[in-house]
Amino acid sequence: MTTTPTPRRVITHVREHLTDNAAWAVLLLSAALEATWATALGASQGFTHLGPTLLFALTAPASMIGLSLGMLRIPVGTAYAVWTGLGAVLTVGYAVTTGTELLTTAKILALALIVGCTIGLKATHPHPPEPQLTSTPPTP
Repeated sequence: MTTTPTPRRVITHVREHLTDNAAWAVLLLSAALEATWATALGASQGFTHLGPTLLFALTAPASMIGLSLGMLRIPVGTAYAVWTGLGAVLTVGYAVTTGTELLTTAKILALALIVGCTIGLKATHPHPPEPQLTSTPPTP
């Protein structure tokens, strides 16, 4: 007999099987999604343009879900700082690439500091033991 997956069972399963490296990968992907929704939000011009509005509506919740999954293995403060920092760097990078923002020496220095601090947070993150894979299903 199979049990119906409930949100609690799904999260329990993810928590038991999510590795530290996978949590970081999910967090980095979610930071890229944060940059995507921030850029789409600006391009939507107050939600008056359908394409960017739809992109925002899809990527904002996906980014938040990724952040919350990353927080299952990464401390909240570290995860949030990495998520916002990398999201900001990627958003500015896209704006510079598309010509909507100018790249100045001060901006390069500020972005480099954000990236450096993000690397520092990752480097100082304690590495708890990886979850043990079990063959028994989680209890409800």
